Amino acid sequence: MEKITTRAQEEIKSGRVTPAQFKPSNESSERELTRDEVLALRNEYIPNVVFKYYREPINLVRGEMQYLYDDTGRQYLDAIGGIVTVSVGHCHPEVIAKTKAQIDKIQHTTTIYLHPAMPLLAKKLAEKMPSADLKVTFFTNSGSETNDLALTLARLFTGNLDVITLRNGYHGASLAAMSVVGHSTWKYPVPTSGNVFHAMPGYCYRCPFNLTYPSCDVHCARDVESVIKYSTSGKIAAFLAEPMQGVGGTVTPPPEYFKIVYEIVKKYGGLFIADEVQTGFGRTGTHYWGIENWGVTPDAISMAKGIGNGIPLSALTTRKEIADSMLGKIWFNTFGGNPVSMVQGLATLEVIDKEGIQANALTVGNYLKDKLTGLMDKHRLIGEVRGMGLMLGVELVKDRKTKEPATSETAEVMERTKNYGLLIGKGGLFGNTLRIKPPMCITKSDADFLCETLDKVLGEVEVMAK
Repeated sequence: MEKITTRAQEEIKSGRVTPAQFKPSNESSERELTRDEVLALRNEYIPNVVFKYYREPINLVRGEMQYLYDDTGRQYLDAIGGIVTVSVGHCHPEVIAKTKAQIDKIQHTTTIYLHPAMPLLAKKLAEKMPSADLKVTFFTNSGSETNDLALTLARLFTGNLDVITLRNGYHGASLAAMSVVGHSTWKYPVPTSGNVFHAMPGYCYRCPFNLTYPSCDVHCARDVESVIKYSTSGKIAAFLAEPMQGVGGTVTPPPEYFKIVYEIVKKYGGLFIADEVQTGFGRTGTHYWGIENWGVTPDAISMAKGIGNGIPLSALTTRKEIADSMLGKIWFNTFGGNPVSMVQGLATLEVIDKEGIQANALTVGNYLKDKLTGLMDKHRLIGEVRGMGLMLGVELVKDRKTKEPATSETAEVMERTKNYGLLIGKGGLFGNTLRIKPPMCITKSDADFLCETLDKVLGEVEVMAK
C-alpha cells in the first residue's frame, strides 16, 4: 500500500490537490490511513450515492466482539451490528480461526465440484428449521439475490405470477428485490418486475386504518385478502414478508397477524416466504427464526447477514418439491457455496449453539427493552419502544399525540451517541426510529452503558428542540 505523506494529507485538507494527485512515498514502512485520508479517497473514487452514516464519519479499523475501534484507538459499543450482520461478535476467535484455516487450504471451487462445507452447512440449517420438510438449501451472496431466487421459485412452483408483500418492507436492491420493497426511500424510478402488490403491515403505532388493537380485529392482516381480490388475478405465487420490518423501523405485528395472513395466502394458492435476513439465528430470543414467534411455518426461509457473521453469505431453504421446480434448466452461482463462506457460516452457527447466543439475546434483550421503555417517563421524544430479543426499535416523535416524526432529532441523537462511543442505526419511512440490533454477545453492562448514553443524549437534544 502506498504511504500517504503528511504533506499530501495537508494538501488534500486544503483543497489544493485531490487523492488522484498523491505521489508514492519512498519510505518502506506502512501505516494505516487516517480518517481524513480515507474520506478524501472515498469522496474521489466512490459514488456519492453510496450511503454512509454521520455528518462526521468514523474510520473503523478493528473489531473485537461487541466493540469497534477507529484509527485513533477510540472504542465504540456497536449497537447496530454492521446493520444486523455481526451475530456472534466481531472477529470471534473461533470463527476466525476456522475461516483462516480454510483459506490456507482452498478459497474457491464453485458448486460444479464437491466440497464438504456446503452440504454440512445445508444440513445444519435443515436441523434448525421449524419443519423437517424445509430441508434443501440454495446458497448465494446477499439477501437481494436470495429474495430474487425465492420469487423465481414461487412463480415456477405455483404457475402463478402475482406476489403480495407489505408496505414499509425492505427486501433488497436488485431490480426484482426492489420491486417488492414497500419503502420509497429505497426505490429508484426505473422499471422493476411487475405483478407485485403491497398490503398493509401490522404497524399498530401508525395504524393505516386509524384503528386500535385489539378492537380492530387485526384489519391490517385481513387487508391481504382484499388486495388479492381487487388487484391480482385471484391466484398468487407468494406472500413475502419480514417477520419484523428491519429497515422499516422494527415494526412488530400483533400476535395474530401472520396466522391470519397465512390462511389467506394458502386460500389463493401462494407460498408463504419468510424474509429472515435480519430476524433469524436466534436474534428475537425465543425462537431461532423470527416467524416462529407468530406460530407460522413458512414454505421457504430467505436468510443473509447474521448467517455469516460478516462474510458475504446468503441462503434460501425450502421444501424439495419446491426446489425441484427449477429442474430442466441449470442453476449456478459463481461464489454461492464457496468454501470460505461455507466454513465461516458453519462456524458461526456452531458458536450460536455452543455459547448460548440465542438465550443471551432473550435475557439481555428483555433487560435492555425494559430499560429503554423506562426512559419514556423521562424523555418526551420517545413515542414507542418495540421489538423482541436484540432486535429493538425506539421511535422518536415531536409530539406523542400527533406522532409527528422527529426526523432531524433522530439524526442528531445518532450523531451525539457516536461522539460518546455508542453506534446505533436508524430506520423507518421518516428516518425517525432508532435501530438497536447489536452483536448477540452483548452484556447487561453494555445495555446499561447504551441506556445511560441515550438518556444523556436525548436530554441534550430535547433542550435543543425547545
